[in-house]
Amino acid sequence: MKVNFLDKNIRNKFWIYFSVISGILSFILLFNIVPDEYKDYLRYSGYILFVVLILIYLIIWCKANKLTDINIDIDGSTVNIKCGDLFSEPGLKTIPFNEFFDTIVDDKIISNSSLNGIFINRFFQNKIADLDNFLINNSDNSDIVDSQYRRASGGKNVKFKLSTIFVYQDFIITAFSKFDEHNRATLTMPEYIEFLINFWDRVNRVYAQKNVSVPIFGSGITRIKEHKNIGDEDLLKIMLWTFRLSEMKFAYPAKLTIVIHEKKIGQINLFNLKSMELGL
Repeated sequence: MKVNFLDKNIRNKFWIYFSVISGILSFILLFNIVPDEYKDYLRYSGYILFVVLILIYLIIWCKANKLTDINIDIDGSTVNIKCGDLFSEPGLKTIPFNEFFDTIVDDKIISNSSLNGIFINRFFQNKIADLDNFLINNSDNSDIVDSQYRRASGGKNVKFKLSTIFVYQDFIITAFSKFDEHNRATLTMPEYIEFLINFWDRVNRVYAQKNVSVPIFGSGITRIKEHKNIGDEDLLKIMLWTFRLSEMKFAYPAKLTIVIHEKKIGQINLFNLKSMELGL
């Protein structure tokens, strides 16, 4: 179970129910409002209350472990965190690429199982040139880091700034990770945080009051240097923290949705995230 049986937030929520039930019972006993013919039953009220409270605690705990969808309010913006399929979400869907916007899905440069690999295979099968031409024709020179860069291991040569985005139909394509000489996606933690802050700022310019859906950035094969054991829940908290720090604000009814893969939902305590909403 991802939520401990004696979890602090479970206990805090339980005490709300306990206070209400015990308050009602105390009121009844204090003002003696029970008819005389029913007073004999009051002697059993303690046992009944004890059983009811145990059931309430178990229900809260079970629901907390099964939670797969929550809404959090961050400075007036609705953030929906849910388990699901990113591609089925309405509005703009974000696909992270590397800093070269490579489009070769060969399990060397791009993995078939990665989010951008699935995106390319699903929407650009046998027409990758269309995507490449779109990226070339819509590039902004201010986002290009190096156009003379040469990669011995294959792939494209033009390197873009992290957080560079392109809007293609209902997709936001963004430069998320750096590539080392072995075509491994890497980032340092400062680069990760800088990417997020800049990404939210860029999305704020283009979302046009549409819903925006994103994955947990870094949840896949991207390596966060010097943080090998960082988990998806930690990455999610960083995303929420940088979102709050940014100028990004979603005007109602638009919202941000962070989509968690079904294989990863068991690692993330959504109940605690909802409980700490005011502290984000």
